Amino acid sequence: METNEKKQVVLSAIQPTGTPTLGNYLGALKNWKNMADDYECYYAVADLHSITVRPEPAQLRRKTLEMYAFLLAIGLDPEKNTVFVQSHVSAHAQLGWILNCYTQFGEAARMTQFKDKSEKHPENVNVGLFAYPMLMAADILLYQANYVPIGVDQKQHLEITRNIADRFNGLYGETFTLPEPFIGKTGAKIMSLQEPTKKMSKSDTNVKAFISVLDDTDTIVHKIKSAVTDSEARVHYAQGKDGVNNLMTIYSCCTGKDFAEIEKEFDGKGYGDFKAAVAQAVVAELAPVRDEFNRLIADKSYLNACMEAGAQKAARVANRTLRKAMKRVGFYQL
Repeated sequence: METNEKKQVVLSAIQPTGTPTLGNYLGALKNWKNMADDYECYYAVADLHSITVRPEPAQLRRKTLEMYAFLLAIGLDPEKNTVFVQSHVSAHAQLGWILNCYTQFGEAARMTQFKDKSEKHPENVNVGLFAYPMLMAADILLYQANYVPIGVDQKQHLEITRNIADRFNGLYGETFTLPEPFIGKTGAKIMSLQEPTKKMSKSDTNVKAFISVLDDTDTIVHKIKSAVTDSEARVHYAQGKDGVNNLMTIYSCCTGKDFAEIEKEFDGKGYGDFKAAVAQAVVAELAPVRDEFNRLIADKSYLNACMEAGAQKAARVANRTLRKAMKRVGFYQL
């Protein structure tokens, strides 16, 4: 029997600020392609968010195209999902402004990301950085998203989105869906290979600390071999074994084996054998993505066509929500 039950909506966005790491991929991106069967998925390259740090224009254009190609390369079928570039849908900026006016100054000032970035870049504490969570709220609310796949560090942004939506709905009646976090259970946090108490980050000054999804085989093997472990030389998951725990998490995400199976597999073996197996698993996981990315990035006309189609699909939904919100606020509409 056919069912016309409407799928719930998932939205996620990623900034075009460089190649994603293995941590980004295993923690979130790998799960995105599996969600299309169960959810109505919207995936955006969040280029509007990335100008808070004033990137070089040509670089922003190049990285936007590369990130879009990367999203398709990880298996996001543009026929099944709506994959688009944020700035191609003007409703994001428009709703962002409206939501600014329904957010309290104190609420926005409490955002830890704003505090952190202001301290790191005191020379460029711009209003965009302050208003970032309201634009993020617009990204989510425009598509009436039920779920947003987020890391633990983004929970605060989702909370403010819910607060703004709740306030707006309270004033004007049901306009926005209140989104829930969608946090993947496995590999939610992949740590630095050199400082395993810190999250893996592509902005790390030590290139051995992270694996880029587009790294070649030799680079991946070298980085895994150089990963910090401990002097115990025994593969098991335990408190205080941050380096080994991290490699076990990576291996588990790539192979589907749980920690008990991994401990059994490497019982009586040293870290050399373990690291070689982890490297092999990571190479096998990433090689298809890298090959597909290289194929896609060489076909700019195909990427442009997908971008245009994605923007049109996204705009149809986003503009419907925007018009509804504008009408509720009292804007004179033609």
